[in-house]
Amino acid sequence: MPARTGKCINFGLCNKADSKEVFTLAEGQGFVCSECKKPLQPLELPRFPKKAIIGFAFLLSVAFALGYFLWPDPNESLGDSVGGSASGGTVILRLSGSNTIGAVLAPALAEEFLKQLGATNVKSERGSKEDELQVQGMLPGDSSPKAIEIHAHGSATAFEDLEKGLCDIGMASRKIKPEETTRLAGLGDMTSPASEHILGLDGIAVIVNKGNPIETLTKEQVARAFSGETKDWMELGGIRGRISVYARDDKSGTYDTFKTLVLGSRQLLSNAKRLEDSRELSSSVSKDPNGIGFIGLPYVQDAKAVAVSEGGTRPFLPNHFTVSTEDYALSRRLFFYTPWNPPNDFTRKFVNFALSRQGQDVVEKIGFIGQNVSPTQSTEIPSDAPEQYRKLTKGSDRLSLDFRFRTGSSDLDNKALADLDRVVTFLIDLHYTGQNILLFGFADSTGTNAVNDTLSRNRADSVAQQFNLRGVTPFAVAGFGSQLPVASNDIADGREKNRRVEIWLKR
Repeated sequence: MPARTGKCINFGLCNKADSKEVFTLAEGQGFVCSECKKPLQPLELPRFPKKAIIGFAFLLSVAFALGYFLWPDPNESLGDSVGGSASGGTVILRLSGSNTIGAVLAPALAEEFLKQLGATNVKSERGSKEDELQVQGMLPGDSSPKAIEIHAHGSATAFEDLEKGLCDIGMASRKIKPEETTRLAGLGDMTSPASEHILGLDGIAVIVNKGNPIETLTKEQVARAFSGETKDWMELGGIRGRISVYARDDKSGTYDTFKTLVLGSRQLLSNAKRLEDSRELSSSVSKDPNGIGFIGLPYVQDAKAVAVSEGGTRPFLPNHFTVSTEDYALSRRLFFYTPWNPPNDFTRKFVNFALSRQGQDVVEKIGFIGQNVSPTQSTEIPSDAPEQYRKLTKGSDRLSLDFRFRTGSSDLDNKALADLDRVVTFLIDLHYTGQNILLFGFADSTGTNAVNDTLSRNRADSVAQQFNLRGVTPFAVAGFGSQLPVASNDIADGREKNRRVEIWLKR
């Protein structure tokens, strides 16, 4: 029987995929990866007639001869393409998209990545346009610097540039939209683990001037202020003064997420002051006694963040724990998007570094929320928590993550899949075992109590099964239905947040 060849594309989750191992399997054998059991990507080449091959070889030799005389010197500048030299360094990697990521975090990751490769004289140079730069370094054995190019003009440009082939990695401070997924289908399934990478977490902080006495707002109050329905601070319990609204520009992923999470069908106030740069927006609000704005967590700076609640849930300030567990109402994920099989080898290397422990330390250092696992010893148990929940969590620490699921599915989402391995590494490093793990599932309030209890237990069981596959058997697995919601069950995003599995660690 003829053999079939293929590669595993379960990148980041399978060693066979990461090593680009080629499988050769006889017809009739299961065409799946021997490690992760995922279907293989076929590598069969089309068969051509012998005459066609001879003709092609002749044309190739003619093209080579012409190319010798006409092809440009490889050492000459190629502009903005990979291998180009837009501002002094030969570009080996291009990132486009979110200003939230691209302003500080991406350059910091690029600098550390080059250093990990052994580069010296690592530095950042501003480009000819605002929010564009190169991070350069001299790699071992090279006579000229290599550069990572970063263009940070908003999340929408991540997908525009990926589609046009103008970047290797798209930076987005929001999830890719269905229409963008369709447009980029030629690059693979952009929602798969091979293409969608959660870089870290952020909380969209609602900020005011430090002199403003307001401490908490509901999400509805925030929406009314930014849409102009509420015009004076007195209506929100503050001091009389006309509310002055500041917002990011339309290309911003921060704005897009804020619009989705807060404004909904409302329109942003037409005369809101729109700014492209996060730091400039924060500075403007900090100087305006009547100002209100929204910003990524690291950019609060001299302004004041207020606690936000929704749908009768407790108000939370955006901080490390409430954002890492995604309990904070305006928490969000930061993404890298790549082709499923990137032609540039540096793409996968850079993403793997960014998601590694060292890369996540950089995420933390910049002020975002990294995904390295840590326990908290000061978790407040809600007063309305079920008795069994109280009993099981006594003497335990909640870990800094929750497992969540793909929209409309019982399958774990991409972050949860990566977090499973992070938790196992954490347990091994601290010499814990499965006997320390407690898993508690939760559901939204859509169904009956009996149905929600079953769904929440099934979610906890599915996470437990994943740990079992990794050689770790949890001590306790329980479901608590729709109790202890962290978001409003009146909206789709809130219901999705409430469908979760908490993980605790017995001391």
